[in-house]
Amino acid sequence: MYGDQRSPQKTTRMKKQDDPKQKKGWMQNGMPQMPRDQWSSLTTTLALVVLIALAYSYFWKDDKAPETLSLSALVTDIREGEVQRIDIAGDELTVVYADEVTKNGKKEPGAALTETLSSYGLTGPELEKVQIEVKNQSGFRYWFFSLAPLILPLILIVVFIWFLSKQMRAGGVQAFTFGQSKARMIDPKDTATRVTFSDVAGAKEAKEELTEIVDFLKNPKKFLDIGARIPKGVLLMGAPGTGKTLLGRAVAGEAGVPFFSISGSEFVEMFVGVGASRVRDLFDMAKRAAPAIIFVDEIDAVGRVRGTGVGGGNDEREQTLNQILVEMDGFEPNEKVIVMAATNRPDVLDPALLRPGRFDRRVTIDLPDRDDREQILKVHARKKPLAEDVVLRVIAERTPGFSGAELYSLMNEAAILAARENRKKVGQFDLIRSIEKVMLGPERKSHVLNKKEKEITAYHEAGHALVSSILPFADPVHKISIISRGRAAGYTLKLPFEDSKMQSKNEFLDDIAVSLGGYVAEKEVFGDLTTGPSNDLQVLTALARDMVTRFGMSDVMGPMALEGEGGRTLFGRGVSDKEYSETVSAQIDAEVKRIIDEAYTKAHRIITDKRSVLDAIAQKLIEVETIEREDFEKVLIANGVTPKAKKDIEHAVV
Repeated sequence: MYGDQRSPQKTTRMKKQDDPKQKKGWMQNGMPQMPRDQWSSLTTTLALVVLIALAYSYFWKDDKAPETLSLSALVTDIREGEVQRIDIAGDELTVVYADEVTKNGKKEPGAALTETLSSYGLTGPELEKVQIEVKNQSGFRYWFFSLAPLILPLILIVVFIWFLSKQMRAGGVQAFTFGQSKARMIDPKDTATRVTFSDVAGAKEAKEELTEIVDFLKNPKKFLDIGARIPKGVLLMGAPGTGKTLLGRAVAGEAGVPFFSISGSEFVEMFVGVGASRVRDLFDMAKRAAPAIIFVDEIDAVGRVRGTGVGGGNDEREQTLNQILVEMDGFEPNEKVIVMAATNRPDVLDPALLRPGRFDRRVTIDLPDRDDREQILKVHARKKPLAEDVVLRVIAERTPGFSGAELYSLMNEAAILAARENRKKVGQFDLIRSIEKVMLGPERKSHVLNKKEKEITAYHEAGHALVSSILPFADPVHKISIISRGRAAGYTLKLPFEDSKMQSKNEFLDDIAVSLGGYVAEKEVFGDLTTGPSNDLQVLTALARDMVTRFGMSDVMGPMALEGEGGRTLFGRGVSDKEYSETVSAQIDAEVKRIIDEAYTKAHRIITDKRSVLDAIAQKLIEVETIEREDFEKVLIANGVTPKAKKDIEHAVV
């Protein structure tokens, strides 16, 4: 695969360290401090009080001062016949004029209005022209308007103090809830989330092992009467995406029992003893709901080997692990609670977890083979309308090494592609395109190569394809493309005719030579090198080192395993520790270089001898940008190279 065309750059990122004082439940000087969400509630309350006070002052404030009418002016207006009605409410006067204008005034306290107006010289006939109405003022209204400016602020202050005290009490109670389990329970009666074995394709052996667990949960008396004890713990091991969590849920769905699910990282908190407390609470919940299943996902987060310093050397994590060990040892045969755990790193688990009496049964879930992949695709295609041309068997053949999660993503991407193009059914072409999208990423149509870059990429991929077609132990080529996907400017898709669980030394050596095909082609054709082969060089160097240090495929080093997976040393030591001397390290480096040099010589000889075939493949790529297997084989035949057949591969492997 031809890598990114850009020059390598160094990027430095500084990760902001979390301030422990900002975390929830921080204890300072022995006193509980208010958590961040409570400070947010307090700020909201203060803002609410301020808004209410502003609204109160706005609505209680008159828009303009009322116009006060003097008695002498009132008398003058009555004489002129402008006053229509006078309303009397206590000492307050409301004067309504003929033109509907209203004015306010006051009469003399303790005296009748008519007497007051008479003293101003107003006669009886003039008073009779005005309608005078006396209104009794309500006592509640009087007291409300009198005391409201004092009472309402007091009420707001009392409500604020009560809300603040409630938040403080909640914070104090929350400090005592850290030890409660955060497990999520799936009710067996919930058909929407229920999963059964029919929803899990492939993994036949794993389902057979777990069927005994289901039988025990449904009918434990059959086992207990004969003196048999079902395993207390079941450890599901497998690569990421192989369906470990799905199988755990399927066991609970088949048995019809409560399913308590929690992640290993949810046990450990900042407070000392919280993890152990949550373990006790989780097991108590499961015992009360028995028969039940406890499922711990990614158990290696708390179940790593103790005392090695790997994983941070956190004492809290070790206390949590100790509590899990104690709880599993404390089970009685009739408690009907089974612990299931999943991990993709069984090599780092503490031996105490794996001994008999704890995780007695270990179920390995491998990557699905061709038949299993076809069944998984059928499961994920249940709710997707498929076109008449869809053949899932072909898709299963083109996806070796895909996990169940990747196959789900493949079907989902195919449906998205069909919907994007406004089609009602998913076609075979959508599924084939989605394979490459899952493997390499989406097409980068905006990443247009210039003429020189396009030629270099074409010869690079042609070098991979040519070497793979000539070497007997290399996989046949199914597709070549110089259309950018993800970080790759081009790619060569090689797929085996049959799935295999083991690889031989000769296959590894040919794979290294194929990886060098692009490097050699660039150097021979253009007399220069680019950054394109960088990913190829990393892959082949790691493979050559694994051959020497892990697989015992070096005649010089012999049958020795000096390193673990990914370069980690064995026997639980630190990453930087080595089990071999500097002399052995130098021998390893020399062997890795020898293997790569021999592969380079092999690839160079093929590129040199078949230069005409290389030019033909590259020119075809420049012309059409993508070559499928049938067209590629036609190019080989036209230039005198016989394509690989299935029988040729089987003979080479034998």
